[in-house]
Amino acid sequence: MELKKIALNDVHEKLGAKMMPFAGYNMPVRYSSDIEEHKTVREGVGVFDVSHMGEFWVEGPKAIELIQKVTSNDASKLVDGQAQYSCLPNEKGGIVDDLIVYRFNEEKYLLVVNASNIEKDFEHISKYNEAIGAELKDVSDDYSLFAVQGPKATEVLQKLTEVDLSAIKFYHFTVGSIGGANDVIISATGYTGSGGFELYVKNDLALPLWDAIFKAGEEADIKPIGLGARDTLRLEKGYCLYGNDIDETTSPLEAGLGWITKFTKDFVNSENLKKQKEEGVDRKLVGFILEEKGIPRKDYPIEDADGNQIGMVTSGSQSPMLEKGIGLGYVKKEFASPGTEIYIAIRKRKLKAKVEKLPLYKG
Repeated sequence: MELKKIALNDVHEKLGAKMMPFAGYNMPVRYSSDIEEHKTVREGVGVFDVSHMGEFWVEGPKAIELIQKVTSNDASKLVDGQAQYSCLPNEKGGIVDDLIVYRFNEEKYLLVVNASNIEKDFEHISKYNEAIGAELKDVSDDYSLFAVQGPKATEVLQKLTEVDLSAIKFYHFTVGSIGGANDVIISATGYTGSGGFELYVKNDLALPLWDAIFKAGEEADIKPIGLGARDTLRLEKGYCLYGNDIDETTSPLEAGLGWITKFTKDFVNSENLKKQKEEGVDRKLVGFILEEKGIPRKDYPIEDADGNQIGMVTSGSQSPMLEKGIGLGYVKKEFASPGTEIYIAIRKRKLKAKVEKLPLYKG
């Protein structure tokens, strides 16, 4: 299957990015080094081109009915200009995908989904829409998405717009002109935990906006950032990655996503999930920090002091900020409390680790 290309593919190649296939797209993974790019975002400002993400419009008088049916969170609580983290539960107790729901008005919403799941998600939502009849449209190929992240993101972007960015609260958004591009969705969201905005722009305006952002950010030493650093940044904050920490077999309650699972309404598989909440789960997703030198990786066994396997690592890396091995993984519930000692089996070695309250990096 031929790799899809994002609108600014050639720009990233000219910048010397290492390009790799990711979710069916040719994507920039790094420009310099993962550690350098990670620290740029934590301490300054960096820009991710994450235009591979999926966007679906849900419109019309039945829009909210469809969203309430397919998502676990309660979208009826949203006001215009507010976004909500949620997930699409499947019929078997697992998760089809995690997503963000944007409310423009009572009859217009945008769903933003993971690139690897665009087709699957659209089919899943369409299946439930047959009985509901909302207007559902996949516009993933029409939009580019830039995540301008870091403590200096607001001051850089403010040079490019009349919109008062400091007035946009976390998980809220507006539509406005920025960097010469009109009708940009300016969203106070991100996957790094270092603040900033995500900008949804039509493809034909993507290059001028990209150039304007970098010109405005020269003094702040702005840099392009690849998917490698995006992964370590989200991991330090304990954010789930679909396909690793959550998937078709993991319940939102096991994954620590009870806060986005609202039983105030009927949604896909809500009866079974409610029962699971009442009875309790057998395993839980936890964050951990290694107390010895080593790097945990996906699928490494997690053991107790006696060498019994109690779980599995789902994401792991070296934390650039903590300079220690960190990870997420599912463990039996009795080992899930912060402070619990666990061991990560790395080939023939067993490295001591401690379960930590998320986020792993508090800065």
